[in-house]
Amino acid sequence: MITQAIPQTSIYLPYPAELIRVEPIAEREKLFEFKLHEGKELGHKPGQFVEISIFGIGEMPVSVSSSPTKKGSFELAVRNVGSVSNALHNLDTGATVGIRGPFGNGFPVEGLKDKDILMVAGGIGLFPLRSLINYILDKRSEFGRLIILSGCRTPRERVFANELDKWQKRQDVELLQTVDRSDEEWIGNVGMVTTLFYKVDVVPKKTFAIVVGPPVMYKFVVAECQKKGISDEQIIMSLERRMKCGIGKCGHCQINGVYVCQEGPVFTYAQIRKLKEST
Repeated sequence: MITQAIPQTSIYLPYPAELIRVEPIAEREKLFEFKLHEGKELGHKPGQFVEISIFGIGEMPVSVSSSPTKKGSFELAVRNVGSVSNALHNLDTGATVGIRGPFGNGFPVEGLKDKDILMVAGGIGLFPLRSLINYILDKRSEFGRLIILSGCRTPRERVFANELDKWQKRQDVELLQTVDRSDEEWIGNVGMVTTLFYKVDVVPKKTFAIVVGPPVMYKFVVAECQKKGISDEQIIMSLERRMKCGIGKCGHCQINGVYVCQEGPVFTYAQIRKLKEST
């Protein structure tokens, strides 16, 4: 069957999608799988986001968590933190939502080919990184080393724990995990995600660092990447936290003269290091 991407007749109009699967992935987080009506494909790139509408409630921007290599449906991982996300968390399969997008520039996948990739995920920063991770795994021969450093506050707050365990067992993935605070069952590393850097050796000129996590994490992770000799042009990060409308109209994500939803949300550190409040 031939499928087409969402028709972009208007960036203001949501396209209907059916909720076909819901999976809890942590205490406050769920993974939602959607199928667009009429067999349309989302047509996204890793790192892009959509606006999801819960009719009668509102809409919110959400990064796509599935790889574009996954056909027929797409996945969004969402933490329950507000009215729209709470309404989404209470939907049953078969419900219809609205989707606008995809929006944003996404990760530069073509420029990453044949390169070593060091991913640093803080908390739910793994949500958008999962799209890129699975894209790389589906096209594994096109990329160099895949190193994943994943950190969260407690073991119970690990998102995609089952997938992390699967990635850890792969011979072609180097995965290190840490938690800020341990419990009686955790036997892994304890400390901030930056404490994992001393366990990793990289070839700086061949390595791209991709960083997604809470804002407070960025400056410390960037410093560790720089200590490894990775250039600012090869440190890539997503600044999705302040986005709202997705089309550069509300100004909610504006940093000086930059609209994150339009020019990002993915930037190199070289692009934003002089922008006040960018990280």
